[in-house]
Amino acid sequence: MAETEERAPRADAARNRDQLLAVATRVFASADGEPSMRAIAREAGVGIATLYRHFPTRESLVDAVYRNQVGRLTTGARELLGRVAPAAAMRRWMDLFGDWIATKNGMLDTLLAMIESGEIAHAQTRTELLAAITTILDAGRAAGDLRSDVGAEDIAAALIGIFTVAPRPEHEAKAGRLLNLLMDGLRPAQPG
Repeated sequence: MAETEERAPRADAARNRDQLLAVATRVFASADGEPSMRAIAREAGVGIATLYRHFPTRESLVDAVYRNQVGRLTTGARELLGRVAPAAAMRRWMDLFGDWIATKNGMLDTLLAMIESGEIAHAQTRTELLAAITTILDAGRAAGDLRSDVGAEDIAAALIGIFTVAPRPEHEAKAGRLLNLLMDGLRPAQPG
């Protein structure tokens, strides 16, 4: 019985943490600047003490959101390939990448300081993201629906350019058009 009583708070705590991560991600993505921890707690419907119990510092929250988003991108590539054709997986993955970029809006200063201090390994993130793109590219090449002469670095650079000139969410329609143009360029030329 004591074991069951012990597990309930852990499951509840895990749900609270997951909810805080989801809300922080949404708040960071829609913020013009860095939102306060109190604003994130309020939006999540929890007290500030609950937020600090899970994330004792702004840096710990930013780190958790950042890693969660990178994880979504890396596992998202494989998951998408399991559900749709490679070209469709690439296009949907581009949207996930745009969400990741948008999330940085409300945590940019903290994130940059953490990268500069070495708390977040930017090179490791880059390697993981390029591997995710490569996974989709390789599947697309094998299926014949993505060009064989385009590399992951090319796509990453194009995506950064697109989301620089058409940041989400305020320019979502423009970003969508540019992503569709990029996808058109990634398809092999049709004979004739």
